[in-house]
Amino acid sequence: MKNSESSDYKRAVSAWRANYRTAGRQLGRMKETGGLISAFNANIDAVKKISGAGVEQIIKNNKLSTDNILNIKDRQITSVEDVARGIFNCFKSGIAEEWLVEDEGVFEWLSGEIGYDRLQMGGQGGIVANVMAVCGVNPVYVHCASLPALQAGLFLDRANLLTVDGEGKISKACTIDRHDDVPLIHWIIEFDKGDKITIGGMTFECPKSNRFIATYDPLNFHLHIDSRFDSAMKALATKPEIIILSGYQMLREKLFDGSPGKDRIDESKKILDSWRREGKGQIIHLEMASTQDVKMRKYLLDTLAPGVDSLGFNERELIDLLEVMGEVELAERCSKVTNSVNMFEGMARLLDYTGVPRLQLHMFGLYLTIQRKTFQVSPVENRDGMQLAAVIAAAKAGTGAINSEEVLLWAEGKDVSEEGIDELRNLSAHIEGLSGENDLINTGIWSNEDYDLIAVPTILIEKPVTLVGMGDTISSISLVAAR
Repeated sequence: MKNSESSDYKRAVSAWRANYRTAGRQLGRMKETGGLISAFNANIDAVKKISGAGVEQIIKNNKLSTDNILNIKDRQITSVEDVARGIFNCFKSGIAEEWLVEDEGVFEWLSGEIGYDRLQMGGQGGIVANVMAVCGVNPVYVHCASLPALQAGLFLDRANLLTVDGEGKISKACTIDRHDDVPLIHWIIEFDKGDKITIGGMTFECPKSNRFIATYDPLNFHLHIDSRFDSAMKALATKPEIIILSGYQMLREKLFDGSPGKDRIDESKKILDSWRREGKGQIIHLEMASTQDVKMRKYLLDTLAPGVDSLGFNERELIDLLEVMGEVELAERCSKVTNSVNMFEGMARLLDYTGVPRLQLHMFGLYLTIQRKTFQVSPVENRDGMQLAAVIAAAKAGTGAINSEEVLLWAEGKDVSEEGIDELRNLSAHIEGLSGENDLINTGIWSNEDYDLIAVPTILIEKPVTLVGMGDTISSISLVAAR
């Protein structure tokens, strides 16, 4: 009997149907947020859907070495062959990764050979700003390293979405044209679950719809921080309640100009100190993203992460963090079996290592949050925020965009996934073995002496229109809607 036909599964679905009824209320409460800064990266995404046959054709047309493509070594792009290697790596595993393009010639090849189906807002900072604005957070200040009209036109036309113009004046983001700025364009190459690719005489089937990102971005590669925006944020009479940080993932130990990447992290910390509220109440969240440079990943984890209030990541990013923590055996286990039980253990180790009050993981079918008892919102409030995030993420996947209030609750009323219930059941059984009975399967909440665990099965869309920016959407809404 399938789980979906069992009485236990039906009871769990019914319980979560009731839990999810708070989504509309939580959306309304987001308007109560006392302002938000989204920094540092915004760019233009060139989105392209590609098939397995299309990848095969690229390999054939460019006479690429299949042996090299099958060999997953460094996750960076210095040649056209590396682009195909990155696409294949994500395609065969159904994972999402971002690799950096170092060569301008490769970027030009991407423009001519890959092209794009559409342009959309890119960069965690830009995506989060649009999401927060349409959800009613007021005001939302977004940092832009570059803001020509092409970039500005990707910001929603909303009075609550602001940044600085060429003179440093705070203005509505979509109306600005810093015409001397160079557009920053990234390639988002998407593929579908069930598609197949044959390379080197072997056929691989894609296990999960996902994407590969090839990024050429000389400003955000250096975590360029616009001095005009910095000055404007320092001068605000009322400091925003929440700061969401991203964009560090593109830093390298040695930048293209020869300077140390860690200096940019240190500089950003000084800037953040000047944006902080006096006293309590402000929450700083860091979205880790896929940081390929191991030394930069380690430096971020050891120097920036301990100073934030919340840390967000997906399953691959958690595994990468475990590796630089020295938890090699656990990282390998998580990589081989990427399930809720192993992810939970990894998060518990990360909590001890960093001391960050709140950790959030978004994985396929399930969101997990671990938070210290002293965190500013209760477990139930956090669960309610995560549920709204799941509803809006499903709306984004199902419709392709969440650019208006009418779309935000498109998935409201849809049942949580069987995959999510399965993961939650396994996690509940694991915790029962550690500490006894729990009601995680129905409430999604379990506590011990040190922290609270919140686990939410999510709504999955079988054939998503897009997956770009999904993690950023989930992390930001989960946090801001938890009130």
